[in-house]
Amino acid sequence: MVYKPILIDRKNLTFCGVTFPDLDTLEKTANAIGTNMLEGFEPTPEKVEIIRDYVTDIMSLEELIQKIKES
Repeated sequence: MVYKPILIDRKNLTFCGVTFPDLDTLEKTANAIGTNMLEGFEPTPEKVEIIRDYVTDIMSLEELIQKIKES
């Protein structure tokens, strides 16, 4: 596995180019994604957006599952 750094901009609240509503949500999401990267997960802006929307209750669990099935 090749190490790929992920871009986190705490000043502008962005992670992989995706904007977050607050620093706490950004850091929790980045930590969770970082842990999953050790298992082979490769984040993309689209995937980070989906996770952000689920974490911030914009997307339901059912919608999350559907998005995962589609990708």
